[in-house]
Amino acid sequence: MPDVADVLVVGAGASGSVVAKRLAAAGIGVVCLEQGGWIAADSFPGEQREWDVLQGSRWAMNPNVRQMPSDYPINTAASDINPLMFNAVGGGTIHYAAAWPRLKPSDFRVRSLDGVGDDWPISYEDLAPYYDRVDRDFGVSGRDGDPSFPASTRYPLPALPIMPLGRRAAEGMNRLGWHWWPHPNAIASEPYGRLAACARRGVCMTGCREGAKASTDITHWPDAIRDGARLVTGARVRRITVDARGRASGADYVDRDGNEHHQAARMVVMACNGIGTARLLLLSEIANSSGLVGKRLMMHPSVGVVGVYDEDLEGWKGPAGSPLVSYAFYETDAGRGFVRGAKWDAYPIAGLSSYQTFLGGLPLADRMGPGLHATMRRVFGRSFVWTAQTDDLPDEANTVTIDLALVDGDGIPAPRVRYRISDASHRNMAFQVARMREAHEASGAIETHLWEWIPDVGWHTLGTARCGNDPATSVVDPFGRSHDVPNLFVVDGSVFVTGSSMNPTCTIAAFALRAADHIVDTARDRAPRS
Repeated sequence: MPDVADVLVVGAGASGSVVAKRLAAAGIGVVCLEQGGWIAADSFPGEQREWDVLQGSRWAMNPNVRQMPSDYPINTAASDINPLMFNAVGGGTIHYAAAWPRLKPSDFRVRSLDGVGDDWPISYEDLAPYYDRVDRDFGVSGRDGDPSFPASTRYPLPALPIMPLGRRAAEGMNRLGWHWWPHPNAIASEPYGRLAACARRGVCMTGCREGAKASTDITHWPDAIRDGARLVTGARVRRITVDARGRASGADYVDRDGNEHHQAARMVVMACNGIGTARLLLLSEIANSSGLVGKRLMMHPSVGVVGVYDEDLEGWKGPAGSPLVSYAFYETDAGRGFVRGAKWDAYPIAGLSSYQTFLGGLPLADRMGPGLHATMRRVFGRSFVWTAQTDDLPDEANTVTIDLALVDGDGIPAPRVRYRISDASHRNMAFQVARMREAHEASGAIETHLWEWIPDVGWHTLGTARCGNDPATSVVDPFGRSHDVPNLFVVDGSVFVTGSSMNPTCTIAAFALRAADHIVDTARDRAPRS
């Protein structure tokens, strides 16, 4: 390990991987500290008979359920939604569904358009070339020409099939005159670089054994390591250190044997998601002159409606990410009684435990014993769920703070999450549920069942170190650089100003790549002076 790294990256997930790969390719000395480890593809449980059990236990997305040594506990007693995350090389890209939508141009201008939240300090056009680059780097499969986006989008791979369930959903949307389109996914529809073609088994969210899903342990780290990046696994960061001038000087961390280390660095990049980055900045007592670190947490409340049909829709087939998307109710309509809207996804349902979740409103007699067998004969493969992921506007009362009474395995204080779903979000979800029932009925569903929002939907942790131009009202600048600590960057979902309704990984990766380009372009100017 170098005595002093040019750049220290904390976190080897989506954003940290993007930054490490770009900087290493530019000849900048990178060290990355990741508290998880490498996950072997043959350990993913998708081919195991007990997959249904494992996806709710050892491979659960909720770290409070999973409790792996690399996890840290989260106090969620005051939260309507549980944060979901994964600590490993690849981070959340191991577990994500790989849905890959961009934010829409309107998402960057919510204050100007709708009088709520704030405008981002950057526009869609600022990120557009980076969206194009990360689409190629992640091997995105999609269909060009979605009329709800600027016309410049060109995906490197053909879209994955929408399947019989997608065709049935599309027929109903056509009858209603509502928008739909094949969903872009960071899952290869055909061999691409190190990615294999999707095997369509629908177990994407517990890791992809085939290596078709673009997790950054496959797409980014081999290149970064080849170009000289150093990746330290099992490294749990305790604090970011600063020197006498108030500049970041590196990080103290604990290895998996409990030994304490310090990695010195000329620059530090935080890439730990909206919970982990806020936790470390608060523990380190840095970059918070605005008082906004840990505030404005957004986690996308979600709700859905299951439709059961009179034919086999191959409703268990993958990808687990959405084959079909609709933005029919995405933008604001003042007549609805709330602003902004929701992104709809037509999801397949794979496995018994997934049906138990989505059909949780059925009488208990239909969900156990002989009744369960009868239910599964009626619905398995013949169902899909329209889900609505609602636009999550920032609220300073939704926070990440430090819980001194709860610690991780190395004695480091854990985060406490306070998150309440707003009245506007509840109205939004109720409106979307009514429309999703209409969509299923127009498609010929013989039954519909409400999937009420449940706590375990916190896949997206956003907004706790927002970007902006004004140091008084933001934590970092439009490139992710701290207003307070000039050699400290934040590049994960913490920087989001508003949540949009979109799955955020595409935008996180694009923002991180833009920040990495900025670091490369200004490296000479930022070199320390004696």
